[in-house]
This record gives sequence, C-alpha cells and structure tokens, in this order.
Amino acid sequence: MDKLGTSHLISAQMECAQPSIAASAVASDPAGPRSISLKWPELQSLGLSQHERISRHEYIGGSDANVILSGDAARLQELWLEKSGETRPADLSDKLPVMLGCWTEAFNRQWYEQLTGQRVMRIGESVTCARYAWRRCTLDGVVEGTGAIWEAKHTSAFTRPEEALKRYMPQLQHNMSVTGEDRAVLSVIFGNHKFEFFEVAADWLYQLELLEAEQQFWDSVRMGRKPTVVEPPASPKPIGTREVCLEGNNAWASAVFDWREHRDAAKVHWSACAAIKSLVEDDVSRAFGHGIEAKRSKSGAITIRELGR
Repeated sequence: MDKLGTSHLISAQMECAQPSIAASAVASDPAGPRSISLKWPELQSLGLSQHERISRHEYIGGSDANVILSGDAARLQELWLEKSGETRPADLSDKLPVMLGCWTEAFNRQWYEQLTGQRVMRIGESVTCARYAWRRCTLDGVVEGTGAIWEAKHTSAFTRPEEALKRYMPQLQHNMSVTGEDRAVLSVIFGNHKFEFFEVAADWLYQLELLEAEQQFWDSVRMGRKPTVVEPPASPKPIGTREVCLEGNNAWASAVFDWREHRDAAKVHWSACAAIKSLVEDDVSRAFGHGIEAKRSKSGAITIRELGR
C-alpha cells in the first residue's frame, strides 16, 4: 500500500545504490563499530541464463500466459515462432525495463516483507503442473504461512493499478493453477514513487478459460499451425478489505443455493468437454456419436454441440 514516506525511501535507496561496487558502512553495535559489506548483483547474473532461454520452447510459463491472453496478434505470433523453434529466444539483457525489474525484485521482496511482516520463501523455484507437463512456472516466491504465490513487478510510474492487475492476471492465475495454491500477491513498484500490493484469489472459471487458450496455443505449436488470437476473459478483481454480512439478502441466498447445487456439475461438464476434445485426433475434422458432434474449425479450435439443434 502507498505509505507516507515510501517514495522518499525508495528514491534514497536507488540514488545511493552503486551497482557492482561493494560499499562499506559503519553501524552502531554494543561490541563496537563493525563494517557491513553491501554488494549489488552484477548485471550478468540477472535474467535468464542461456540454457533457460533455450529451454523455454519446451513449456508454457507464466509470462507466456500474459501473451496468450493479451489479445495482441503480433506478440502471439512472436511467441509462437519462439516456441516452434523458428526463431531464437530474444536476449533481453539490453532491455532496461526487463533488467530493472530483475534488479529491483530483491528490494521489492524486502519492502513487502517489511510492510507486512510476512516472509517470502521458495524464491526462484520451478514448478511443473501435475496434470500437464507442458505447463510450468518459476516462482518469484511464496508467502510463508499463507502459501500465496508472490509475484514482483516494476512498472511505469504512469501505469494505473487496475492496468497492472489486468496485464499480469493471466500469470497470477497460471501460477496458482500450476502450483494448486488459491491465493496470489502481486507486489508492484510504480516508477520510483509508489508501492502497492494486491491479493488475488484463484478463479477456477478464469483458469479453465486460460487452460483452454494455452492448450489451443500449444496444439498450434505442435502441429505447426499459426495461432489464433483468443478473446481474454473478464479479469477477476483483487480481494477487497471490506467485510459485509449478506445473511438477510434473499438474492444472495438464492444465488448461493444455485452455486452449491451446480458447482460440481459445471466442473464435470468442463472436464467432459476437455475429454471429448482430447479424443478428436489431429487429422480429424469432425467426430460424432451419442447425439453430439465435435467439429474442428480452420483455425484448429474444436466446438461441441448437440445434433438436431
């Protein structure tokens, strides 16, 4: 959250920092003065290694999810060429916004820990989805105690909070889906004057649409078919701070009843759709039987409908 004095301290930290140069400071101590050696990371140690860049074509990661649901045809095409092995992964070591985000990630984490009193663990851990081996994520961290996926970003000072949430929501939901966690925290430094963090709950409907979009993209990579831009689903809102009891609200009671009654049915229906689509082999344009048909469009997307309707 934006606290009074945050901008001054962030600016002071950034102005005093001297990358790749060790600095000495004297701190008061009961046993007398002591020297503290502070060293910023070398630029060469930031970002992905050569091996990590090369292996990116083997899976769909959190940042890839942002592209797949971006609605941007040019970015999607670029990602498809990379995953298909048509182009080499971009070396982003000379891109200031990317490297600055890597550089400030440790500061972002410590600032979050200082404000909340919560420790961030499992930094840099790679996780593979238990169900789909082609889905992976590399964690910026996990909040100790709550298990919330922690994601650090450093954006422009002119980025609005709602824009940041929408831009990185696919990555947050992807990482929660891969790890099985039900909470995520987006921790954002805006320029050098504001810091905010947002807690987001896992949204299984959003995650199902994301999985379907990722599956469609991954199939296009495997089959050498150009990808189709997907309309992004509505972005879930962050968890609020207000608490309200709607025990006496009839509309709430009716909606809760329907939600409880049909929640499992909705999950079963989606699982059945996924199973039907998986049975339609790559060279099949139409499959039918038992009163339904599954047709493949020119873009490769499979649509299921009842016959006779």
